[in-house]
Amino acid sequence: MTTSAPQPAVKVLRGDVIETTHIAHIAVVDAEGRLLYTLGDPHRMTLVRSAAKPAQALAVVETGALERFGFDDADLALMCASHSSEDRHIERTRAMLAKVSATESDLRCGGHVPISDAVYKAWIKRDFTPGAVCSNCSGKHAGMLAGARAIGAALADYHLPSHPLQQHVKRVVAEVCDLPETGVEWGIDGCNLPTPAFPLDRLARLFVKLADAQDRAGFTGSAGSTAADSRSQALAHIYRAMTSYPELVAGEGRFCTALMSAFEGALVGKLGAAGSYAIGVRASAATAPHTGGPALGIAVKIEDGDLTALYATVVEVLRQLGIGTTEQLAQLSKFDAPRIVNTMSVETGYVAPQFTLERAAS
Repeated sequence: MTTSAPQPAVKVLRGDVIETTHIAHIAVVDAEGRLLYTLGDPHRMTLVRSAAKPAQALAVVETGALERFGFDDADLALMCASHSSEDRHIERTRAMLAKVSATESDLRCGGHVPISDAVYKAWIKRDFTPGAVCSNCSGKHAGMLAGARAIGAALADYHLPSHPLQQHVKRVVAEVCDLPETGVEWGIDGCNLPTPAFPLDRLARLFVKLADAQDRAGFTGSAGSTAADSRSQALAHIYRAMTSYPELVAGEGRFCTALMSAFEGALVGKLGAAGSYAIGVRASAATAPHTGGPALGIAVKIEDGDLTALYATVVEVLRQLGIGTTEQLAQLSKFDAPRIVNTMSVETGYVAPQFTLERAAS
């Protein structure tokens, strides 16, 4: 028996000639984690990379580190960031380390070329050599050091899978994705911390929990606080931090920042390296036709990791679901329909999403 090859979700054309094609996997879920819409394989085992940062930040929040070391919402946003190494990102990382009585030498992430071209040009002019605080993941690492201190563990080797903090992170990530620990596989990320892999729809489930928690924030049961209430409050806290400080989650001209700024708190979004993206959309008139009212979770994986195809796909998913006004989506036009030009600024091609979301089988 033969099966047909997956159809590309996005085509990039030069003139009228297809130059590249990109396969996408998409999962859209409701607040209970039930699949609503799909494309490709919604259960694809996916290394979600930095899209997992809110779950890793949740593990740090649950150590009590934020209260113990006086971390504010901006600090929490940076813990969830893949930032552009702008001055504000580096300065905040240094301030977070100072709150924990740690130094740059305690970080186990390395320096690297920044994501931002503008920052890179400035570094070249200064002949600047980036250190660990300049890593796009430095906020996450500073948070991990705080978490290690909060549970009474050594700072040394905080990044290793065997460290007590990483064992705690492993449990929390599995729980928030509604998986057994054996249902999550682990590799080593570019920043040197463990990075999880799990089915794509569980990434959508993580992000719908963030949005649903914010929808529920401020409402508690008559029996008082429970462990479930506490986790929901922590997830809502992470949602608020990321959407209140989108410029810290990414940076000037970046998709995550543009997306959350355009939607003004109505959704949270996070990029993961190699072509993964996740969004949690709060309950609204736009989500009601799909969920009956509650929040919506979206996860996308581009098979070849291409970011141009990824961003165009994410905006097209929002458009097909009716999420966002014309004005909001217009603010994402440089990602939705980026101009492809040559060295003389002559437009040479365009990006064309070619997919339609499919209703999941009930």
